[in-house]
Amino acid sequence: MEENKNSNQINIELDEDVAQGIYSNLAVITHSNSEFVVDFVRVMPGLPKAKVKSRIVLTPEHAKRLMRALQENVSKFESLNGTIKESGNAGNAMPINFGGPTGQA
Repeated sequence: MEENKNSNQINIELDEDVAQGIYSNLAVITHSNSEFVVDFVRVMPGLPKAKVKSRIVLTPEHAKRLMRALQENVSKFESLNGTIKESGNAGNAMPINFGGPTGQA
């Protein structure tokens, strides 16, 4: 009897609307003792409000796996393309000023 060699593989489907992706320039991360919540937000210059475009809820174990996967992929990207430059407000969680002129009516 032959064993199924692909028993650990998952068939992942990607719908067309999801494949287009959602643009986000801010991620807000919160956590409890049992889960991490990552809200992806699109902040636009000159607008006082920003909407959450997508929310992902993860277990702490999966959050740590995601962190490691992101670190690994950033390292690979930088080895091919050079160091990613961070803006002066990299420690600031919210990009309040986009660096351009302020609009006036």
